[in-house]
Amino acid sequence: MARRVAVIGAGVSGLSSIKCCLDEGLEPICFERSNNFGGLWKFTETSEDGMNRIYRSLVTNICKEMSCYSDFPFQEDYPNFMNQGKFWDYLQEFAEHFDLLKYIRFRTTVCSIMKRPDFSKTGQWDVVTETEGKQERAVFDAVMVCTGHYLNPRLPLESFPGIHKFKGQILHSQEYRGPEGFQGKRVLVIGLGNTAGDVAVELSRTAAQVLLSTRTGAWVLCRSSDGGYPFNMVITRRCVNFIAQVLPSCVLNWIQERQLNKRFNHENYGLSITKGKKSKFVVNDELPTCILCGTITMKTSVKEFTETSALFEDGTVGENIDIVIFATGYTFSFPFFEEPLKSLCTKKIFLYKRVFPSNLERATLAVIGFIGLKGSILAGTELQARWATRVFKGLCQIPPSQQLMAEATKKEQLIRRGVMKDTSEDKLEFILYLDDIAACIGAKPSVPSLFLKDPRLAWEVFFGPCTPYQYRLVGPGKWDGARNAILTQWDRTLKPLKTRTVPNSTKPASMSHYLKVWGAPILLASLLLTCKSSLFLKSVRDNLQNRISPYLISIW
Repeated sequence: MARRVAVIGAGVSGLSSIKCCLDEGLEPICFERSNNFGGLWKFTETSEDGMNRIYRSLVTNICKEMSCYSDFPFQEDYPNFMNQGKFWDYLQEFAEHFDLLKYIRFRTTVCSIMKRPDFSKTGQWDVVTETEGKQERAVFDAVMVCTGHYLNPRLPLESFPGIHKFKGQILHSQEYRGPEGFQGKRVLVIGLGNTAGDVAVELSRTAAQVLLSTRTGAWVLCRSSDGGYPFNMVITRRCVNFIAQVLPSCVLNWIQERQLNKRFNHENYGLSITKGKKSKFVVNDELPTCILCGTITMKTSVKEFTETSALFEDGTVGENIDIVIFATGYTFSFPFFEEPLKSLCTKKIFLYKRVFPSNLERATLAVIGFIGLKGSILAGTELQARWATRVFKGLCQIPPSQQLMAEATKKEQLIRRGVMKDTSEDKLEFILYLDDIAACIGAKPSVPSLFLKDPRLAWEVFFGPCTPYQYRLVGPGKWDGARNAILTQWDRTLKPLKTRTVPNSTKPASMSHYLKVWGAPILLASLLLTCKSSLFLKSVRDNLQNRISPYLISIW
């Protein structure tokens, strides 16, 4: 059984991994190469240490109730969506509350992680670290890699003919901190993810002109939904997930397009999805307004650069461009591993449930946070860490490596032959993935059982937002405060909004009123249907592709 665990990285995933080790009676030692915890959420003006850093104006796009640690809710006066400083404060409160900082060795770089000669028997690892020029070797029973998804900036200059002729400034979005220095400049932003949208909007207030180039287009979501509630809490619900599994994809796509085009017509704004491309979503409250006001101009993909201009695929030209910002994402690597483990870990298809490498005889290495979720990454990585630590202790089992490698290799071959689509880089469905990992632990809530024991709680679990607290109701790691956290989640959501109370204000009948009247019959019918149709749902999932509308599931 594992005892000493090396945790690589003290970001969001690293902090939860340290805590999960302590919860299971393990002995974690966390190695963090910077001088502070929080990973990319710790803002600095420069990234001289090679760490990826966020920009100063960043605001979370997952609301607080959906992106908290499952046994540590945000304080009720925290805003629902917060800037990077406020979120880092929460991480600090979490670390101090559970006394995690004493397990972190700062300014320590992991040089290598290698299997010991007797690995097939012991599952142990040799870990070499370096602190202030001095190297140290130590033996660990298990390793949790928490280095995240955002390591090496992807700068695909070779895909842009003429880029080396361009005489202006070229940046990757990783280098962007704020609008200083962009006043009066003509800026081209390449890419249309959350970062590209944020950077373009902020620069539109100071730059002379901002061009935003995209190959695919994107659906633009607002942080607030109808009624002003956080959109994550409205759409990430078990009842919505249930409906999404039984409705045909054509119906779901029709609903999605109608709903998303209600606010503004994406085609008119140059944002519609290019035919043949996968649906893509960005969260941005201001992008449509900036396009409407002309401070941002949408463009197609860049065909070629000249010394001062960009020629786009539609034949138009962006003249006198001063700065090009590539918001083109990141590549992943694990430089401290030896081959073939180094290459294998970058292929998500060879990570069992996106956590355990398939080729290891002993399951003593877990990759935490190497996922994309249509929802909170924090919630997903915490469950991964809970599962991994129980596997280390021998309390949970995974299939043998021979079976895992055979299945992954077969899948890879089918993908190469074009028989199967490669979905390994697609974002995972939030509720389905968390339920899958929670089931491995024994922490997945049973709605039918809850309905019999605690109807009020069952109502909130099934019809309310699928907050992380749901995975602390039962099983290992059960938290006594989970029920109350679920029943009071809307109180914490509304608390920071109610800073001005209007006396004697009239209130129309709310949706909650109608749900209270019709909710019990609907819940009972849904539970019966759920129980009776499990085989049908399995058949649907096995035979139909792309069943779940991305609109109905929260994104990262």
